[in-house]
Amino acid sequence: MAEQNFIDYVKICCRSGAGGAGSAHFLREKSNPRGGPDGGDGGRGGHIILRGNRNVWTLLGLKYRKHVIAERGESGSGNNRHGADGQDIILEVPLGTVAKDAETEEVHFEITEDGEERILTPGGRGGLGNSHFKTATNQAPRYAQPGEPGREEWKILELKVLADVGLVGFPNAGKSTFLSVISAAKPKIASYPFTTLVPNLGMVQYRDGRSFVIADIPGIIEKAHEGKGLGHRFLRHIERNATLLFMIPADTDDIKKEYQILLNELNMYNPELLDKPRVLAITKCDLIDEEIKGWIEKDLPEGIPHIFISSVAQDGITELKDLLWKTINEHKSIN
Repeated sequence: MAEQNFIDYVKICCRSGAGGAGSAHFLREKSNPRGGPDGGDGGRGGHIILRGNRNVWTLLGLKYRKHVIAERGESGSGNNRHGADGQDIILEVPLGTVAKDAETEEVHFEITEDGEERILTPGGRGGLGNSHFKTATNQAPRYAQPGEPGREEWKILELKVLADVGLVGFPNAGKSTFLSVISAAKPKIASYPFTTLVPNLGMVQYRDGRSFVIADIPGIIEKAHEGKGLGHRFLRHIERNATLLFMIPADTDDIKKEYQILLNELNMYNPELLDKPRVLAITKCDLIDEEIKGWIEKDLPEGIPHIFISSVAQDGITELKDLLWKTINEHKSIN
């Protein structure tokens, strides 16, 4: 996925349709020249609706569509004919899209399933025709309801990438190389930090035709929870990953300290992230020998399963896939 095509935040103006007016009509026929009220109701104004689409990966389609305008409903007419509803506007969005009010930042809902539809901005109700207002003391009401006006609201849509496994680590920890080896994804890879500026998704083929999805999240830096670096732009993507795979290079000075910094950044951003199952991968193990590996293992963080891997030499990759599959499914069974 090209970086310029990955859009995970848009702000749009939504204008739903006004409801059509009810009709103040009276039945007039040759055989019944003084018929009663028969005004029909006005049609509902068009809604603006979000629909989840698992084949859509970005909010790019809405980036240049700043105003979304739905049709107004048609007015009712005689013979109790109901006005047509205004046509709804349906916006296809990726799974994991969160809808917010732009002024208050109140979260309205999140789209998580393919085909799920939620009304973002409802259309105005159609007005009632005069036939509704006929009573024993008022046989010929000459009035009907006007249609309810539509709404004009600014909305924010944010994408939180949905994946079974999210890669967590400092820049240049080997996450992109790992993703390119374990899946068919082709992320940008280089020997300098911040190569990854947007999340990359990869489908990992497991045994017996089974598979799971991994998300390569842009590298965390210290104080990211305060917005430093890419800050909240990528931390929110981690919220929708079921399992977190921490990746720390074998040549790191203090692996335990780096792990605690990463853990602290997640905790400061959203403490609920620490409830997710975690796995630790020590990467770039082609740079060390077995003796050094033994020293490292004695000083690893406690309470988290770990594995040594080398994406370049493809050592430990199969074992890591097994561990991730086990962790993902253990978590699903608990929930």
